[in-house]
Amino acid sequence: MTTDFKLPHKPDKNELKEHLRVRRDELFAKQMIIKDKKLPVLIIIEGWGTAGKGTLISNIIKNIDPRFFKVFNIDKRTPEQKRYPFVKRYYDLIPEQGQISIWDGAWMSELTTYKAEGKEAECTAHLKSIKCFERQLVEDGYLVIKLFVHISKKEQKKRIKDLLADKNTRWRISENDLNQNKHYDERLEDFGEFIKETNSTYAPWHIIDGSSENWAALQALDVINEALETAFSNSSISFPVLQNTFDLNKTSKLSSISLDDKTITDEEYEKKLDDLQNRLHELHYELYRKKIPVIIAYEGWDAAGKGGNIKRIAAALDPRGYEVHPIASPEPHEKARHFLWRFWTRLPKDGHIAIFDRTWYGRVMVERIEGFCTDNDWKRAYNEINEFEKELVDWGAVVIKFWVQIDKDTQLARFTERQNTPEKQWKITDEDWRNREKWDLYESAIDEMIKKTSTTFAPWYVLESNDKKYARIKALEIVIESIERKLK
Repeated sequence: MTTDFKLPHKPDKNELKEHLRVRRDELFAKQMIIKDKKLPVLIIIEGWGTAGKGTLISNIIKNIDPRFFKVFNIDKRTPEQKRYPFVKRYYDLIPEQGQISIWDGAWMSELTTYKAEGKEAECTAHLKSIKCFERQLVEDGYLVIKLFVHISKKEQKKRIKDLLADKNTRWRISENDLNQNKHYDERLEDFGEFIKETNSTYAPWHIIDGSSENWAALQALDVINEALETAFSNSSISFPVLQNTFDLNKTSKLSSISLDDKTITDEEYEKKLDDLQNRLHELHYELYRKKIPVIIAYEGWDAAGKGGNIKRIAAALDPRGYEVHPIASPEPHEKARHFLWRFWTRLPKDGHIAIFDRTWYGRVMVERIEGFCTDNDWKRAYNEINEFEKELVDWGAVVIKFWVQIDKDTQLARFTERQNTPEKQWKITDEDWRNREKWDLYESAIDEMIKKTSTTFAPWYVLESNDKKYARIKALEIVIESIERKLK
């Protein structure tokens, strides 16, 4: 990989044509291997305006079965997209296992524009997000291929002139294209710095000479075929688990938390419930006005009272401004992507509230205990989750995480009641009873989860729920306090 835009030697016309045919056949043969090995492939194509990125994509996919790939044009962020974290729209578009996603553009244009405008803080923050995004994908088994299509200032100027001369192609020239050519040397330096900053051993940049259509296609196919060969032979590699770099709160083990003394009278409950719901209702409108998003995450033992707790919070909110996400086992299309994908796609826009009934922490609990992921997967997940939540907080979100705690005897009593009450039997399953038999294993995993992910910016709150009404009031108080602290 080079970042100084030195270009490879171009073969003669006959050689070029033959090499191109061979490389296309190679890629055609590899599409079934991609499917069989369940390899998700992301190809990002950046470059100068008028460099021929669209034509290059057409040449890459020419022989590939259209069922195996999707092409996305990544343009400027829309006003709607700006209401979400910067990297959300990229997570939304990652491919499933065995599929190829090709992006016409990504984040380079926006970030180099930020840099040119002197928006250093935004540029630095988004660069950090991009690096994290790429690393998480590669560690999860994705192949990330990044191509930059380079042309000279003279060549770009000629192409702009030719396109402007034809009324049918004039629309293809943007103000950004004209600006690039006018300030070519400065933009060249910006692109070089960006490439250097985001170049890595696991997702390197490759410079493509875009001076001619077939030559650009051959270079791109060379890179893609070689990257695929390497990925096929390294499919079983496990990445080292990164050490935590976030400040953590001191936490207690679940077994040390007192439950029996956490009670409330019915009279006190009704009064507090009414007062707290009225206050949360007021705060919801202020959140909307100030465009502050809130994410409330619930985890807890089966029959701990998560549903009733969520119901009391939701009852205080304007139904137009919140959504509750009940999280079950991942669907096939969700299992075929990075485990955080299904949560990135469910984030609220700014000013709205998302409540998750079970969360991304399933990776380090159920999936860990039941063997639904590898040891390396769940051990990596602690850091990936902290990074995810830090991204949300840096975006401006209030992140509140509840563990709903009961003791084993209380769970048994509630299970028995559900089983013996016809209208509640739907709430109890054989899986609930099986999980109960693994209480000690789960408790150990939960203690580790809370210890490693109770960060200063997204701490865990334990809701003592042997008395459900006590837990509901405590949850409302914490939500209100957290929002008020953010508003101040």
